[in-house]
Amino acid sequence: MRRSILLLLVAGITLSACSGWRDSRVNPSNWFGRDRGSVANVDADGTVNPLLPQEDSIGMFDRPDSVDISVPITAVTDLRVEPTNTGAIIYASGVANRQGAYATRLRRERSEADAEAGILTYSFRVVYPVDPTPQGPEQTRRVHEAASVSNETLEGIRLIRVVGETNAREARRR
Repeated sequence: MRRSILLLLVAGITLSACSGWRDSRVNPSNWFGRDRGSVANVDADGTVNPLLPQEDSIGMFDRPDSVDISVPITAVTDLRVEPTNTGAIIYASGVANRQGAYATRLRRERSEADAEAGILTYSFRVVYPVDPTPQGPEQTRRVHEAASVSNETLEGIRLIRVVGETNAREARRR
């Protein structure tokens, strides 16, 4: 027992002394350095050297921007707004078009007309699997989502609306 505690203590002290690992040449993430833009080498006849990177080139480890593949939920069935000390929590339930909906979220929709009218609008969005799934009964397609709203956001808001594909639910502020 004492030997294992002593071994853990020595390993912890040794690892805590390794704070220089981040800047070390042994660290594989430091092998190539940061990428830099460069000016294309143009020959006298106006041709560009293809071996030099262009400004809009993507690095080897860069990921392309993600594409939003979410769609509005088929129907919003329930909406509740519960006050908290710091604002409110918006609970929404809905029925998806088919089974397997995931990555649900309430996405805030902003518009000048809603802001002037004191309306806070959310779009209830889901992502469906790529492979076809059965429609199934309504109980297996029901999804729930919540969003937290601060007191600053709720200032001047009189109506909260959650929009689906076929309907919308609203809750008025008292």
